[in-house]
Amino acid sequence: MRFLVWMVRQQADIVAAGAAVAVLWMMPGTLGPFLIGRAVDQGITGHSASSLIFWAVILLAVIIVGAGFGILGHTWVVRSWLLALYRTTKLVARKTGQLGHVLPQRTPTGEVLSVSSSDSDQFGALTEVFSRAVGSLVAFLIVAGIVISTSPLLGVLVLIAAPVLLLAALPLLRPLQRRQAIERNRSSKLTSMATDIVAGLRILRGVGGERTFGENYAEQSQSVRRAGVAAGVWQAVTDATSVLFSGLFLVGLTWLGALEVVSGELTVGQLVSFFGYALFMVTPIRTFFELAQKTVRALVSAAKTVAVLEQEPPWSEPVEPASLPLGSPIVDERTGFRAEPGELTMVVSALPDASAALADRLGRYLAVDHEPVSMEVDDKLKGRAARRARAERELQRRRLIETDRELAGGRWGVRIGDVDLADASLEAVRRLVLVSDTSSMVFAGTLQEAVDPHARLTLEQAERAMRTAAAEDVYEAMPGGWQGRLDERGRGLSGGQRQRLVLARALAVDPEILVLVEPTSAVDAHTEAMIAERLTEHRRGRTTVVTTASPLLLHHADRVVLLADGEIVATGTHDQLLAGEPRYQRVVNRAMDDEEVPAGGAR
Repeated sequence: MRFLVWMVRQQADIVAAGAAVAVLWMMPGTLGPFLIGRAVDQGITGHSASSLIFWAVILLAVIIVGAGFGILGHTWVVRSWLLALYRTTKLVARKTGQLGHVLPQRTPTGEVLSVSSSDSDQFGALTEVFSRAVGSLVAFLIVAGIVISTSPLLGVLVLIAAPVLLLAALPLLRPLQRRQAIERNRSSKLTSMATDIVAGLRILRGVGGERTFGENYAEQSQSVRRAGVAAGVWQAVTDATSVLFSGLFLVGLTWLGALEVVSGELTVGQLVSFFGYALFMVTPIRTFFELAQKTVRALVSAAKTVAVLEQEPPWSEPVEPASLPLGSPIVDERTGFRAEPGELTMVVSALPDASAALADRLGRYLAVDHEPVSMEVDDKLKGRAARRARAERELQRRRLIETDRELAGGRWGVRIGDVDLADASLEAVRRLVLVSDTSSMVFAGTLQEAVDPHARLTLEQAERAMRTAAAEDVYEAMPGGWQGRLDERGRGLSGGQRQRLVLARALAVDPEILVLVEPTSAVDAHTEAMIAERLTEHRRGRTTVVTTASPLLLHHADRVVLLADGEIVATGTHDQLLAGEPRYQRVVNRAMDDEEVPAGGAR
């Protein structure tokens, strides 16, 4: 609730303006019945044509003003909606940038996407209806003042009707909230599933798993549909209750007004006014109902949003950051790995995950082996069981956060020269050490933006990076050359083309220390040989670390290290290790056997 209050306060001026406009937009309903009543009493029953024309002209002016402010009001409320929507999207984007690779380790990607899209839309809907509700409240009080001054009994009835009707509908809001929460949870799972399928589509095609995952997606989609129907039923019941109670209020107000006319306490014109106000009061009452419903929906979304936004990076910046020395070796104390400045060092391991973990450590990234914790619980759980499940999930997530903080705190155990990476600012580490792995993304945009996202390169530098990565064919295949458009994740490229484009992007940065994780795993032997030869020349004089088991790459290394059982067990050139280290022979020979197996034409 505090988050929702903060969200409204962020655009308090726009909400206030929207409320003021809403009051003026409702002027025909607020003042119209009063003016019509005066026209009836003074113009019709009073037999005065001039009075009738006078009140009719005023009524026409009020209607014109209301219509004009109705157009302006729509503009304001849409603006308020969009501001709330995109403010949430911006907050999620900032949090994603702040946490980086840590966020998907804590929270499923589908939940993050859901917060940024559908949940943010709920906040926009809330700010929109909040403006209208404030305007409706002001109009409600104006009408109440008018009718109380005319008839105290009917005025009190008008004043207390809305709160009573809302209280009568409150029991329906709890099951509505639960059904909507179920719908959101299932929708988030569906989004996560879709993200996973798209990310692994090529692998699924390779193993024939498309049909199985398609069936799972269809089943989850139907589950979302059923949850949506159930939530819609309760929404309909709530709306029907609103209409029913509003109608009963209308009938009761008209009946009492007619009795007062018979007794002579009201004029015919005043009765017409009351009937008009009874009709008009349906609008603010229904607006209050809508505010309650959208608040319930927004609370469900706010809980998920806060779970994402409240997370903090696990790293703590040093009080006095040390400078990282240039031209110094990089050393990992845990494994004994050492890369000399200006050399091309390659890491060979029988377990690719072990060498990838070493690369993460060199770049000061958290490498974890746990799954992210979803805040969603089984929608079959109810009441205390559901609350207990949510509390357990929250406890798991906080344990993950604490574990990350422990891993990232204290000494990191990787030194550049004599400076531990934890003693330098994270920004300085990122600026000096660049890690490019197989999970690196290609975003939608032009080819130029994919290779040079910060627009820092000359044409010659960009072409050199593309040539080193043997990615000239990507440029040639793009209609429009550098300005050719790439799809999200580079879907129009083959796996090998996407990998070489990522390599070109990393080379274009030209960092002091470059760490490449399996940079040629998706290319054929001929292309890999070209990359190996060109990479050596491109990075000459710069510290480069490559994790690979490919002999085509290893042949060009200045130094090769063998990683086994979590430590470096052998060091030398490729030929030396191949001749005298059996464990190295087994890993490399197995890699050679794998290369002889056709790769399905992926380039």
